[in-house]
Amino acid sequence: MSSILVVGSVAFDSVKTPFGEADDVLGGSATYFSVSASYFSPVNVVGVIGRDFTNEHQGVFKRHNIDTSGLVQTDGETFRWKGQYGYELNEAQTLDTRLNVLETFDPEIPDSYTDSAYVFLGNIDPVLQSRVLDQIKSPKLVACDTMNFWIDSKLDDLKRTLARIDMLVINDGEARMLSGEANLVQAANKIRAMGPERLIIKRGEYGVLMFNEDSIFGAPAFPLEEVFDPTGAGDTFAGGLMGHLARAGDMSDSTLRQAIVFGSVMASFNVEAFSLNKLSALTRTDIQGRFEQFKQLTHFESL
Repeated sequence: MSSILVVGSVAFDSVKTPFGEADDVLGGSATYFSVSASYFSPVNVVGVIGRDFTNEHQGVFKRHNIDTSGLVQTDGETFRWKGQYGYELNEAQTLDTRLNVLETFDPEIPDSYTDSAYVFLGNIDPVLQSRVLDQIKSPKLVACDTMNFWIDSKLDDLKRTLARIDMLVINDGEARMLSGEANLVQAANKIRAMGPERLIIKRGEYGVLMFNEDSIFGAPAFPLEEVFDPTGAGDTFAGGLMGHLARAGDMSDSTLRQAIVFGSVMASFNVEAFSLNKLSALTRTDIQGRFEQFKQLTHFESL
C-alpha cells in the first residue's frame, strides 16, 4: 500500500447554513482530504498553520495516523474562511477570507516525502502546485484541484501545471469556465487536451462524471435525509478517490470506477455534519456499508 502526499490549506472555518452554524471549526482542503484518505492509505500532509493551531486541533491528524512532518507552524494566525449557504447548498457565498500565514506559504517537501507515489495538489496557487512537482521524484499518479479564482487570474500558470498532471478534479462550473464550453463532454475533451489524461467533474447533488480516453463513467450523489454542511465535500471526495487508488495500487478502469464511488461515499458522510464531526468518527464498516448501498442504488439487470 502506497502513501499519499497532499499539499493544501489547513484552516478555521465559520459556516452558516439553513440548518445551523459553526464558528472557527477545523477545515481546509488538506484537512478534509487527509482525514478522508486516511481510511484507505497512509497520508503525509504539507501545509502551514499559525500559533493559534492547538494540540487539540493537531490531535485530529494524529488520531488518523496522518504524518504531519510537513505541517509547518509559523508566527501569525491560521487561514480563516467564513461563508454561508442557501437551501440549495450547491455553492457557498464567501463572507470573509483571511489568508494569514497562508499568504506567504511556499511548500517545502520533506525529504521523506519526495518519493511519494501518489500526490494530490489541493486548491492553492498553480505556481505553488508546480513548485511541489519540482520536488517530487517520480510519482505514479498526480491529481490536482483548482478553482475559478485561479482560472480567472492565473490561467497561464494553471495550464503549465495541468500539462504536468494525470488527473484533474473540479466542479462543473469550473470545467465550463476553464474550457469555455457549456457542454460538459466538449469541455472534457478540451481540458484533457491541456494535459490531464483523466478528468473528474463534481456536480454536487447530481453526482460525478469521469472522463477517460476510452470511457465515460457517471455516479449519482447518495440520497440523504439530512444535509447540514457541504463545506469540504469536494476535498473529502478527492481523499476517498485517491485513498482507494493508492490502496489498490493500479489504475484500471474498474478500480477508477470503484474509487469514484468511494469518494462519493466519503463526501456523503461529510455533509451530514459540520466540520469533520462526522468524517473523523467513521468506521471501516460504515464506509463499506454505504459503498454496498451505492452498488444497490445503481444496480440493474441487463435485458
